[in-house]
Amino acid sequence: MRIVYFYIAIIFISFSYYGCSQDMNNQKKLTTEEERVIVHKGTEPPFTGKYYNFQGKGTYICKRCSTALYSSSDKFDSECGWPSFDDEIPGAVKRLTDADGRRTEILCTHCDAHLGHVFEGERLTDKNVRHCVNSISLEFVPADTTKTEKAIFAGGCFWGVEYYFKNEPGVKSLAVGYTGGTKENPTYKEVCTGRTGHAEAIEIEFDPAKTNYETLAKLFLEIHDPTQLDRQGPDMGNQYRSTVFYTSDEQKKIAAKLISILKDMGYKVVTELLPAKTFWRAEEYHQDYYTKTGGAPYCHTRVKRF
Repeated sequence: MRIVYFYIAIIFISFSYYGCSQDMNNQKKLTTEEERVIVHKGTEPPFTGKYYNFQGKGTYICKRCSTALYSSSDKFDSECGWPSFDDEIPGAVKRLTDADGRRTEILCTHCDAHLGHVFEGERLTDKNVRHCVNSISLEFVPADTTKTEKAIFAGGCFWGVEYYFKNEPGVKSLAVGYTGGTKENPTYKEVCTGRTGHAEAIEIEFDPAKTNYETLAKLFLEIHDPTQLDRQGPDMGNQYRSTVFYTSDEQKKIAAKLISILKDMGYKVVTELLPAKTFWRAEEYHQDYYTKTGGAPYCHTRVKRF
């Protein structure tokens, strides 16, 4: 069936023209005052924090694990005495009922560092939310030093995987291609034989100030069936296998955690975790395929799993 789609694509083209929990040992050593707030859930005195009246452009990251938490574009002056944000980077901040039973505590999703509290209904901004954060729980990374990161996923036909990541917030660029095998500069025809060892994959460049790897990995595990071995829907062969090609130990840990969650839920996940290898960009007619053809994925559907 995939070959049929391939030849349809050729005919059409001829007529027309893109942080999770770190190890405790990797977390930064805290000062006594930082530990009082971040570990023991204390609060710094109001109007004293270094970021209260700070107006720099960039990203606020977790003091303990360096995960991106807030963008400066979401910071506002609430006159409350602490830095205030009306939004967080998706997936970076979690909420728990405070020990007092009334307020809602906010913590770094990845290392559980105490950040402060979140309040709603104050009508201070259009989003009607205020993250009241201790400066001491944060570090600031100026916009001109913020770097992009890469993520590589393989989950069946790369047309479908690209389709779902194309408009994902924080994704700056993406390309479909081949990776994981031994053949240099492989062609689509060669990869289709299943003898190159390559998988159809997508390479994503993302802005860690606007999203994070865990959010992208969750999306990946929801837009294809991670329980199918060497296939995805009607597409069969090892080039359609489910694989996370991690570019760092942190990415490996995040992906392993998510896979473990799915297994605990009863999913028989077969997704591999492999270190990233050379990514070979696919032929141009494969890039942005569904935009060019006006089609939609035939073997990828998003299923909410997290």
